[in-house]
Amino acid sequence: MTDQIITPDLVALDADFGSSTTEVIQKLAGLVHAAGRATDQAVLASDAKAREAKSGTGVPGGVAIPHCRSEAVTKPTLAFARLANGVDFSGPDGDAHLVFLIAAPAGGGKEHLKILSKLARALVRKDFLAGLREAETPERIVELVLSVVNAPAKKKPAADAAATGAAGAGAAGATAASASAAGSEAAAPAAKSGVTRIVAITACPTGIAHTYMAADSLTQGADARDDVDLVVETQGSSAVTPVDPKTIEAADAVIFATDVGVKDRERFAGKPVIESGVKRAINEPTKMIDEAVAASKNPRAHRVAGTAGSSSAAEAEEQKGLGWGKRIQQAVMTGVSYMVPFVAAGGLLLALGFLLAGYDVGSDDGWKAIVLGNSLTNLPANEVVFDGTTYNFDRSGLLLYLGAVCFATGQMSMGFIVAALSGYIAYALAGRPGIVPGFVGGAVSVLVGAGFIGGLVTGIVAGLVAMWIGSWKVPRFVASLMPVVIIPLLSSLTVGALMFLLLGRPLAALMNGLQDWLTSMSGSSAAILGIIIGLMMCSDLGGPINKAAYLFGTAGLSTGDEASLKIMAAVMATGMVPPIALSVATFVRKNLFTPAEQENGKSSWLLGLSFVSEGAIPFAAADPLRVIPSMMLGGATTGALSMIFGVTSQAPHGGIFVIFAIAPWWGFIVSIIAGVLVGAVAVIAMKQFWPNKAAEAAAAKAEKAPAKA
Repeated sequence: MTDQIITPDLVALDADFGSSTTEVIQKLAGLVHAAGRATDQAVLASDAKAREAKSGTGVPGGVAIPHCRSEAVTKPTLAFARLANGVDFSGPDGDAHLVFLIAAPAGGGKEHLKILSKLARALVRKDFLAGLREAETPERIVELVLSVVNAPAKKKPAADAAATGAAGAGAAGATAASASAAGSEAAAPAAKSGVTRIVAITACPTGIAHTYMAADSLTQGADARDDVDLVVETQGSSAVTPVDPKTIEAADAVIFATDVGVKDRERFAGKPVIESGVKRAINEPTKMIDEAVAASKNPRAHRVAGTAGSSSAAEAEEQKGLGWGKRIQQAVMTGVSYMVPFVAAGGLLLALGFLLAGYDVGSDDGWKAIVLGNSLTNLPANEVVFDGTTYNFDRSGLLLYLGAVCFATGQMSMGFIVAALSGYIAYALAGRPGIVPGFVGGAVSVLVGAGFIGGLVTGIVAGLVAMWIGSWKVPRFVASLMPVVIIPLLSSLTVGALMFLLLGRPLAALMNGLQDWLTSMSGSSAAILGIIIGLMMCSDLGGPINKAAYLFGTAGLSTGDEASLKIMAAVMATGMVPPIALSVATFVRKNLFTPAEQENGKSSWLLGLSFVSEGAIPFAAADPLRVIPSMMLGGATTGALSMIFGVTSQAPHGGIFVIFAIAPWWGFIVSIIAGVLVGAVAVIAMKQFWPNKAAEAAAAKAEKAPAKA
């Protein structure tokens, strides 16, 4: 019994767990901790609440599925509560009365995700939800849940047995099996006429729940009609088995219901496509299917790019007019998202190197002299001679050596950032064929001194060139060589030639001019730059503008010049302001915020201190006209002061927890405090003198609720 994913002591029926998501999650985490499945209730609750703050986990049917991976969880666990009083988890049907907490170990494998995905898929079944509402004992709840998560994969008819058997027993495997089986039918000559064949991809960032719920919502919507044949590929955290290529070839339209990029998107090149977030597929599956059917019959419908001959010139021109700007923007954001881990790891390693070895480890090539000339059995002294050059350091021994190792590792990571930016921009545009020319273009950009500006340009150029070459019609015997030889060769040659012969020097001049301008900034001009950085960082709180400002800050870290370090400090300081300011505002004037915002305010300050700007998103989403301008004002204040004080940061992330890499530390803190105060006062004033009727109604409802109870 103890090895089961849910037991009776993890179930609470008709319970009063409070009036907010925070309280409900806290109580459910308490059940997990009391059952001996979590080492720390507070850590588990904090991890689940952090996930909830990114986007509500409410789903149709009055259900919520808060979930997280946590270091505190010792084994995969489900905790369930049937609430006496519903709580708003941002679901489409209002308050949720059935709440599952999915708690996964931080380092757990993928087998438990298959089990959890089965539960998520069952939540779109009306009979399962009815059973949860009518159950009279915790044992009955456990029986219902285990009947779902322990159920074997459904067997297909005899004709499809081979496809089903190949897929395995997991939820993702079951989905892929039915996809393969359906693919055989879709490609068969005997397919019914008048039926629209649709392939769908579902994917969410965590890949635990919404991925599979969207898949089943679409499947149920298709099963209820005779004019649609739907196959779904779930790209979740479980193993992904691709849809049979024959199924894709026979498909009339494609649905992408994803919050992340579609893996191997080029498989669907030329197909009419409907795209949305994963939640829309859960909430409006029939509408999305209708749109896909309509797109399949519209010769001018938007299509997945990357194929030749599938569209007329007029159609291609229409696609270009409608979608290229957005596609390039998304590609740049993809490149930034892939680049950020290189920056974060490298920057923090550099900062740790400074902490251990002192700041002189980064001067000249001292760090290189230590890591190549010394070892654990030959620790460096204050003076190191390497390759005929003498280097002097304030520290010596083990700390100097370990600091140099950290610094050297960080330098290697930072050396990849332009190539990674360029490579993954190209990947987002052209798929895997774009990776090689993108990385090559990024490396060339570094060589010619074009920096991150060159990386942006080469990424876009490499992606477009690789996409164009991939669209060529070639004989079958050449086609197999295209992705591994011809596309990488020709696209890399094209990008390299363009950079060396045409673009490299102008882009390098632009980059040098930018660096010289930044270096020359002081006084009022520096303050203006800080204001611009603050406005950008606080305008969309993690969106494209915020990411552009962050890219601007991190791209200069590899150069190590003081102007770039000042920009990095301003970027980090301004990004910390919104969550902290809103938290302060909820404490000072609680009645101006909804109960949900009040609960978010209790934890958003910690997110702010950690430089997680997204902690302010729930506030901005609920009341953008009051919150966003106020936060921009606070961010501009912090940015201006940070630049005036000349604050520098050797670390690209970490907030207050990397204060050792920031100088002067007092200027950093003063700048943040000033911005927080300005932002908090501004949002309070906006809400006070321009009341939010929705917030007032929610607050009034919350005040009346205890009286009714």
